[in-house]
Amino acid sequence: MLTGLSAFPLTPMNESAIDEAAFVRLVERLVAAGVDSIGALGSTGNYAYLSREERARIARLAVAHAGDVPVIVGISALRTRDVLALAEDAQAAGASAVLLAPMSYQPLADEEVFGLYEAVSARLSVPLCVYDNPGTTRFQFSDELHGRIAALPGVASIKIPGVPAEPAAARERVARLRALVPPEVTIGVSGDAFAATGLNAGCDAWYSVIGGLFPETALAITRAARAGRQEEATALSQRLEPLWALFRQHGGSLRVVATAAELLGLAEPPSLPLPLRTLAGQERQQLAAVLETLGLA
Repeated sequence: MLTGLSAFPLTPMNESAIDEAAFVRLVERLVAAGVDSIGALGSTGNYAYLSREERARIARLAVAHAGDVPVIVGISALRTRDVLALAEDAQAAGASAVLLAPMSYQPLADEEVFGLYEAVSARLSVPLCVYDNPGTTRFQFSDELHGRIAALPGVASIKIPGVPAEPAAARERVARLRALVPPEVTIGVSGDAFAATGLNAGCDAWYSVIGGLFPETALAITRAARAGRQEEATALSQRLEPLWALFRQHGGSLRVVATAAELLGLAEPPSLPLPLRTLAGQERQQLAAVLETLGLA
């Protein structure tokens, strides 16, 4: 299940409510495209800005409209108590797996992070994916800590950030981690600009932001890499460099993807929770031009 393309849709919202109809449309697009799994309430899903009740509702909607596609539900929170409650909600909603990042306001130590995963994995009846996202958590996993956590019962995948750009270095990085985790634990790459390199280097999955909005585009890269057509996968990714450049320019993918959803009529503006804002003015026009040039509009 935790292999191939896992597409992470936006959770469109404004200050009044979640746009449930827009979220359902995004999920149904992913099902129609044939993604391997759907990741609800990841970073693109704005989980940190939602109440427990709102997150439970999104989990139920995702599962209800995903058909036979497995749904991975994010359960990250500041306190272990709250993570356990969110895990209960996700499982009650019918999630096939859960995704957990070590969120914190205070910097966390390795033993505190291990204790989090130890406590949560002991209470789960579905697989757990470790969400390594230092860009938002500010926590740096070591490969050794990944190995310890991966040995816990129920841990099924590790979602790593981008791999080195140079293919040999990427293969070395994936092999180093692979040697420390059980063989049944998959390794998935995130950081969309690095996905083709990570898949070519031996990652089993791509946990994808653009997959949540442009699933066919992400599937083409994933299928080429997993079929051994490495040059094709690399070329398909390099073609998207104008989009990757916008991700870098705007501090990550969220604002760009949310604005793209608005431009495509898939979400009503505003689609992000304040103080976050989608792109405006010349920056919005620049994105529209990139989408048109890439054939994504």
